[in-house]
Amino acid sequence: MIDALRAAVDRHTRTHTGPGGLTLTAIPSLTLVRATAPSGLVHAIPRPLVCLVLQGGKHVTMGCKAFAFGAGSSLLITADVPTVSQITEAHAAQPYLSLVLELDTAVLAELLAQMGDGQPVGPSCPIAVDPTEVEVADTALRLIRLLDRPASIGILQAPLVREMHYWLLLGRHGPVMRALGWPGSHAEHVARAVAVLRADYAQSLSVEQLAAAAGMSPSSFHLHFRAATSLSPIQFQKQLRLIEARRLMLAEGFGAGRAAFAVGYESVPQFTREYRRMFGLPPSRDVGTTRDLHSVAA
Repeated sequence: MIDALRAAVDRHTRTHTGPGGLTLTAIPSLTLVRATAPSGLVHAIPRPLVCLVLQGGKHVTMGCKAFAFGAGSSLLITADVPTVSQITEAHAAQPYLSLVLELDTAVLAELLAQMGDGQPVGPSCPIAVDPTEVEVADTALRLIRLLDRPASIGILQAPLVREMHYWLLLGRHGPVMRALGWPGSHAEHVARAVAVLRADYAQSLSVEQLAAAAGMSPSSFHLHFRAATSLSPIQFQKQLRLIEARRLMLAEGFGAGRAAFAVGYESVPQFTREYRRMFGLPPSRDVGTTRDLHSVAA
């Protein structure tokens, strides 16, 4: 089944790959990735997702935890945690291939209610890597095949995405997914504040505002936010700003000052210091080095 899924993703990305090796599909939560050379380090705070690696290899770090995995493995991220990732195995003749599906907490909550599962016990690591199960690969293959029938996507994508969530809940990844979909859990409350931060990262947001959005007291919110994301709310917002500023410079040609003000900084020197602390180089050097790497890979 993995071989059939790999062949389907390979075929589709040969003709549809966009900038950065990403293929955004007609199924909004589904993205395909194709890389013909190892990548640089990619800093991100991804939304909860599952990534099925079909060919090549990848390395992901979250805090002091590191995960190296390749074809036949699935990476599950169940919280908005900062990660540093790198494609480590990719060649023109044998490109890195993966399928990424963002997880839907509403679908998870509905499934858990129907399955009658008990409340999840205790916290779990928000990142896990396990072998991809046959049922998950089979559902993913049917999603890819659906892309060849655009008229059917609107009717069939929702049940297939729901089925994917179901098999993930039943499989090895199940224990770490339950807290994400459990209504009223701390993870669900923190997710409300994360949504506000993602939407308004360039604005000045107080802990009190975010706690109110989460429906928690400020002290409880701060504690559970850090437990879920490994960052304080202020650190989380700062990383969102820096990641977006880097995207603006690389993808849209913004200068450092323009990017700094666009993401909410009032001081370019402060932006430069914090950018260097996160990415290892000042903005202009980092952007130039990254563009040189991309041109060599191309």
